[in-house]
Amino acid sequence: MKVLVLYNIDPVWSKSEIIDARNSNNFLFNSLKDEGIKTYIEELNSPDLGKILQRYNPGDTIILNLCETLPGVPLSERKVPEIIENNGFTYTGNVPEVLELSYEKQKVKEVLCSMGIRVPYGAVLTPEEAEGWNLFPAIVKPSREHCSLTISEKSVVYDTTTLREQIRLVNNELKQPALVEDFIDGREFHVSVWNNDPPEMLPPVEMDFSAFNEARKRLCTYDSKFLPGSEHYEKIETLIPAPLDNKLLKNLEKAAIATWKGFGCLDYARFDFRLRNDKFYLLDINPNNDISIDTSFALAAEMASYSYGQMAKRIVMMAAERHPVFGEKVMTMP
Repeated sequence: MKVLVLYNIDPVWSKSEIIDARNSNNFLFNSLKDEGIKTYIEELNSPDLGKILQRYNPGDTIILNLCETLPGVPLSERKVPEIIENNGFTYTGNVPEVLELSYEKQKVKEVLCSMGIRVPYGAVLTPEEAEGWNLFPAIVKPSREHCSLTISEKSVVYDTTTLREQIRLVNNELKQPALVEDFIDGREFHVSVWNNDPPEMLPPVEMDFSAFNEARKRLCTYDSKFLPGSEHYEKIETLIPAPLDNKLLKNLEKAAIATWKGFGCLDYARFDFRLRNDKFYLLDINPNNDISIDTSFALAAEMASYSYGQMAKRIVMMAAERHPVFGEKVMTMP
């Protein structure tokens, strides 16, 4: 069995972002090679994914799909797995429909509510509709994004005027509608789930906001993820395993597994929850979440006694179970 590590680079990224992406993906590539798997790596830096795939044989290759989009093609989240499927390859991670739905945050909330999963009250609002919102503090998010784009402490608002301003910011900067939600001021947990039958929750990770006294600062901003030296990057602590009593841990696991099954997730995903008054609220769904060495997913796998290479190998083997040639062999391995 061969494994192709496939990742994307977008021309609009900064030089440092491109270097970080290359270093991260090459580290994963080498970690997987160290597990004894014949591994290749390809960088997708143009929309022509088919040209790369032509160099490989779907009969003996599993694709470890780390791509977010086709470079330079807006709203192409589902295109990468569609092209991979159309070329006959088996790949890691979630199917196009699940990836696309995860970006439609208002639809996600509706689906979660239908499954009995608690979510913050929210609505997609225009600046003109801000006058009708009366639940403060509120948080203003892009309605169709991951990675906390535009999220800062200013995203948490306490009055109609600042609410209207933040809606306009999302509209203007990202050219998309803004989602306004009840701001759940409470503990935040990143919950990683993997495996397919049955799904398994890895040790939850808490994002500890103890360094911040103001509610508007107690959140994971864009800076906290991507800007070393920023206040949020330096002061938010990562607690693993999250200090939860057994009852809360079981409730969290129940909600995470129900979400995984309800969305039809495959192989791996991360769910972000907040706890208020002993009730968990699901904030976001991240199928095909970042699995770089320093992410909460990798930390959770390490806490569950998987080295980084072992983690990557296990994800590959989950996909291999779906391969027409390797599937039967994998299922009969001890």
